[in-house]
Amino acid sequence: MENCIFCRITAGEIPSNVIYEDDDFKVILDIAPAAKGHAIILPKKHFADIFELDEDTAKKVLVVAKKVAAALKKELNCDGLNLLQNNGQAAGQSVFHIHFHLIPRYHGDNVKVPWTAGKYEDGEAKELAEKIAKHII
Repeated sequence: MENCIFCRITAGEIPSNVIYEDDDFKVILDIAPAAKGHAIILPKKHFADIFELDEDTAKKVLVVAKKVAAALKKELNCDGLNLLQNNGQAAGQSVFHIHFHLIPRYHGDNVKVPWTAGKYEDGEAKELAEKIAKHII
């Protein structure tokens, strides 16, 4: 979709910090992270939400989530991870292109879901994306 920011990111029109990419998905670091390493899985094909998601993409997304989660755990040594996905404005969806959040969690981190947006210092997201990406097999 022409006006969809996530379609523009997956097409490479908008720069992002990519930690994984294949024919069907691009995984990037969130620009307003709940925690350092907060990643977003973006299907390259546009679906507004889970109600539009085709079965083939639905089957593949959890495999990608597992790969990225393992890389996050290995690089960040997190104690846990939230896998979140919102559908519709009432559920907190703000970009209407289905996406899946992977949020590294630590005991006592006080991260709230939904979260208060954090930020990266200049170059920090790029460096972290590269470190996490090397663990994806």
